Amino acid sequence: MQTYHFTIAEDDEEIRIDRWLIGCIDSLSRSYIQKLIKDEQLSVNGKCVKASYVVHIGDSIDITVPDAMKPDIEPENIALSVLYEDNDVLVVDKPKGMVVHPAAGHASGTLVNALLYYCKDSLSGINGIMRPGIVHRIDKDTTGSLIICKNDAAHTNIAQQLKEHTITRKYIAIVYGVIKDDEGVIDAPIGRSSADRKKMAVLTHGGKDAVTHFRVLKRYKDFTYVECVLETGRTHQIRVHMSHIGHPLLGDEVYAPGRKCKFAHLEGQTLHAMVLGFRHPVTGEYIETVAPVPAYFQHLLDILPIA
Repeated sequence: MQTYHFTIAEDDEEIRIDRWLIGCIDSLSRSYIQKLIKDEQLSVNGKCVKASYVVHIGDSIDITVPDAMKPDIEPENIALSVLYEDNDVLVVDKPKGMVVHPAAGHASGTLVNALLYYCKDSLSGINGIMRPGIVHRIDKDTTGSLIICKNDAAHTNIAQQLKEHTITRKYIAIVYGVIKDDEGVIDAPIGRSSADRKKMAVLTHGGKDAVTHFRVLKRYKDFTYVECVLETGRTHQIRVHMSHIGHPLLGDEVYAPGRKCKFAHLEGQTLHAMVLGFRHPVTGEYIETVAPVPAYFQHLLDILPIA
């Protein structure tokens, strides 16, 4: 357990306390700070307040952060394809069908199960170690590069890079239809769909800023092979954005239901996180990894008829 004490200076007033604390304790996310406030682990001038409390000059703030709890997740000896590793970070090539962390219906066989076996105790534990080492994620049926943090300092640094959109994330995908433009930018906010809460959607009101850059790599008779570069990283961003412009991902059972490809049996969307580039959290050196094109994906590129 760790206790922090702060006093509000003149330049810091008129800011919500949950937002103010983010700048004071880099290792804590805003959502976790809000949880601590809800659990009455924070007081201002000796009294508990809500996350919406606006700080004032002279406010005396005390916040208690409980020790991180070990997850109730079993380590499993599952083979990992390692693209890069050192004492601070690990980059793995996630296979199709693997869930990143345990959830309802997926208690085992996840990437986290594999990481707990492979890394032992060398994983970050920020925000209560609910998802050890995990600083970002990709969907179950998306393949490719994921960065894992081995300590809290690395986790905080990489999370900040993600927040600042300075991490290079290049994906390859096969989409329905022939895209006419050689390249383009999709700038459309994404949020939870009001029609189906399990889906994300482009919203005309609300939502979070989302920007995807795409470039045509090859055109086929009824499909297009594209590279997508994320400027932001919203849930299902590429899947939602490509569907939004009329070119959903081949095999996407959520955003292109009922559309099939007669040339192959697919399990989920044809989307691969190929390139991941970041500044090393300790040395500052730029590191870039490339996850090889999966066999099923390459097979499709080989058999789809050319336009």
